[in-house]
Amino acid sequence: MSKKPSKSTAGQLDRYITPFRYDGSGKFHLKDHKTDEKGDLDKERAQEILEANKKRLVEFQEKLYAQDRWSLLIVLQAMDAGGKDSAIKAIFEGINPQGCEVHPFKAPSSKELDHDFLWRHAVALPQRGHIGIFNRSHYEECLVTRVHPEILAKQKLPPRLVTKNIWKERFEDISAWERYLCRNGTVVLKFFLNISKEEQRQRFLDRLEEPAKQWKFSMDDIKERALWPRYQAVYQDIVRHTATTHAPWYVVPADHKWFARVVIGSVINAALEKLDLRFPRADKASAQEFDAVRRALEKEGKPGRKRR
Repeated sequence: MSKKPSKSTAGQLDRYITPFRYDGSGKFHLKDHKTDEKGDLDKERAQEILEANKKRLVEFQEKLYAQDRWSLLIVLQAMDAGGKDSAIKAIFEGINPQGCEVHPFKAPSSKELDHDFLWRHAVALPQRGHIGIFNRSHYEECLVTRVHPEILAKQKLPPRLVTKNIWKERFEDISAWERYLCRNGTVVLKFFLNISKEEQRQRFLDRLEEPAKQWKFSMDDIKERALWPRYQAVYQDIVRHTATTHAPWYVVPADHKWFARVVIGSVINAALEKLDLRFPRADKASAQEFDAVRRALEKEGKPGRKRR
């Protein structure tokens, strides 16, 4: 049986959690958050923490799935080349795919546009005992749609509902929805992978230079890069208006991918540890039945045959 991670280990990880957490209390300015922060770590030590976090996460997920009470929703937002895909691959390596699903949200389909903006995200929520990862999320409806107002026009909203208050209203709707999820047993963890414009430039160049990465590059990425100041302003607005105590934002320094993975993995493990997950215990009647079945199975064994 897997052991429960020690409290001291969780406490040691707090230095990679609390400095990047914003729950809506106090002022928030994105420019105050460094993109190249790496704490007291070097790449080698970060890899050790990443590996330890992966082992802990596997143990937690096994209990989460068996207990079948809580669910975990992980929201990942970032500018293009922010490192979301590689973070998912690195942090969740070894996780049982039966209890974990990744949803990479693209442009909405015609069917999705015939529903409210949260509909397609609601139907993708993780069921009890599962981990759900939104690679981009419902926040795109306050981000890309806001930067590109022509997208909003395609959402078939009655014209009189599209007012100057629509973004404020969407912030309110999202916050209420996330509060509802938390009240029903879904833990919501939201991460903004915060990279610098220069780091994005370097990653784009890497994609162009390496054949194995060229498929990730799109000329649309360059068009969106030209709107960098606008995206940064909208991200600041999103974090400022939708960070709450029940669903805070973690503004993750992402220029160093290895440090971003330490932060994200540490936050996830700390959140799961707080749930006090346990394997379900059989009641007295079931235990007696198990004993009877065990004795029956043991009698079926051939004489002299050793158990493997």
